[in-house]
Amino acid sequence: MARRVFYSFHFDGDYWRTQQVRNIGAIEHDSPVSKNDWEKVKLGGDPAIEAWIEAQLKGKSCLVCLIGAKTSERPWVIHEIMEAWNAGKGVVGIYVHNLKDADQKQSVKGANPFDKLVFMKQPSKKLSSVGKVYDPGFTGSQQAYGWIADNIEAAVEEAIKIRDDFEL
Repeated sequence: MARRVFYSFHFDGDYWRTQQVRNIGAIEHDSPVSKNDWEKVKLGGDPAIEAWIEAQLKGKSCLVCLIGAKTSERPWVIHEIMEAWNAGKGVVGIYVHNLKDADQKQSVKGANPFDKLVFMKQPSKKLSSVGKVYDPGFTGSQQAYGWIADNIEAAVEEAIKIRDDFEL
């Protein structure tokens, strides 16, 4: 049975790249949100966005953060990661900067968003010390895609195990 996951990403910067990962089909995922739908959610302000995130995380076993150039700078991405972790879900990051976008361009590698989160009981310990983030390690888009396709399922399973075994 495929795991159900929530994809977290910088919508404006990486939507095209993330759709490539969604289409791999190795894991079940949340329904893609269109730009129009996202704009409607945002009109409701922070409470509406928080409620939408909570609803999207329900029934998911893992959050997959697809990391592009500015993902770690997006407050709602950080919020999604925090909510998923606090809800006992696995969290894993995968860099997607080398996948081509709609204009056939690659991006630059962004910072690890897991570095932005610390544990309240141990503030010197970052989530990045526990949560795994993978960089496919290929400069070519097809090779990076192939790595993600071959490894995303195992990365999700490992993230769930890490979360299940985690104790501070």
